[in-house]
Amino acid sequence: MRKLIYMSVILLFCFFTKAVNAQINVSLGVNIGSQPSWGPIGYDHADYYYLPDINTYYSVPTHQYVYYQNNRWIRTVNLPATYRNYDLYRGYKVVINERDPWLRDNIYRTRYANYKGRHDQLIIRDSRDEKYRNHWDNGKHKGWYKQKDKEYKQQDKRMKKEYKEQDKEMKKEMKDRKHEDKGHGHD
Repeated sequence: MRKLIYMSVILLFCFFTKAVNAQINVSLGVNIGSQPSWGPIGYDHADYYYLPDINTYYSVPTHQYVYYQNNRWIRTVNLPATYRNYDLYRGYKVVINERDPWLRDNIYRTRYANYKGRHDQLIIRDSRDEKYRNHWDNGKHKGWYKQKDKEYKQQDKRMKKEYKEQDKEMKKEMKDRKHEDKGHGHD
């Protein structure tokens, strides 16, 4: 009986995994779609990126850079001319989820000084994680959907086959137990 319950639990888990995966993507505070393709992977939400190489902040929600120039903080959609050749895809980005982080610039500049010159960070553009698909698919790779659909259909087919085999096995086991119980003459 325990085996039957165990097998049923495993089977239910397999069937519901697909449905749960579809629901996981819905969450409050997620802004993956608004993060730039040069942003670091692994963050479902990011308010700002701090760029230690050029001591600049990038606002993910407003798509603006914030940098210090002429004794004041400037907000603009472009990097200053001094950094126009800076490679955002190679430079290190630190995610900061704090309002107006440049007001504590001395803390961030000191804390992340050793990240200057680092080029080992994985970025959204280079990730093939499904949650970043809108950054690298852009509707041009329709085959991706066909491939995923094919994979899901194959998985469903395998699961149905496994279910039938397990069902057959459980029925046989139950039949054998009934036969054993009758054969031993239990009163």
